[in-house]
Amino acid sequence: MNKTKGMWIPAIVLLIAALLAGTAADKPDKKVAIVIDDFGNGMKGTEEMMKLSIPFTAAVMPFMPTTKQDAEAAFKRGLDVIVHMPMEPNRGKKEWLGPGAITTDLSDEEIRKRTEAAIDDVPHASGMNNHMGSKVTADERVMRIVLTVCKERGLFFLDSRTTSKSVIPDVAAELDVPLVSNHIFLDDVYTTSHIVGQVARLKKKLADHAAVVAIGHVGPPGLKTSAAIRNSIGEISKQAQFVRVSELLPSSAYEKQIFP
Repeated sequence: MNKTKGMWIPAIVLLIAALLAGTAADKPDKKVAIVIDDFGNGMKGTEEMMKLSIPFTAAVMPFMPTTKQDAEAAFKRGLDVIVHMPMEPNRGKKEWLGPGAITTDLSDEEIRKRTEAAIDDVPHASGMNNHMGSKVTADERVMRIVLTVCKERGLFFLDSRTTSKSVIPDVAAELDVPLVSNHIFLDDVYTTSHIVGQVARLKKKLADHAAVVAIGHVGPPGLKTSAAIRNSIGEISKQAQFVRVSELLPSSAYEKQIFP
């Protein structure tokens, strides 16, 4: 009897291994990282985004009424939390940016001070991306300071790509700051038809990209964007795995970020 039982053990092990291998093989190799900007101000769609069944990255604005609440909620869900750093755009009023914004007229010392304060204000932050920032992200002096602080704090940077003149890739490479870049905004126009169309564009990008980063928002388009993402999960999952942005970093960079 003991001998018979012993014969079954290797068979069971082989069966489990085969099932696990089959499950791994069924998973798509491609990846989609959804980033949701503008958490931190109790904006429309916040609750709906937090209920999404997929992993995503929560970009939380510092110094806002629900900054800590939203960061903690995202962290408890196992999501990436990153600082959504307000940065000066080429057009628009500075007061639209909110408190603690980085602008090109600031001294080196003040830029460093504001960047450090923002990181300190967002609990569990493992990265940073730019809120607006078409002017700042094209300014090498300013971005060198911001990215130096990110390196010192062990943060990666997500270039939201609000301008084609971004200096972030070059400066990040020089400073050895882990970098990911946005491919598509899901809700740059606040209509359901546009958002659904952008989701369709995301799916098409997967045809020739191993990984795609897409940014959406809470706020005015929040309910529409959360619904569009929720409704597309099944179809996108056939093409790619949903991941956090940190999972797109080279493993060595991610290890350094977690274990500085």
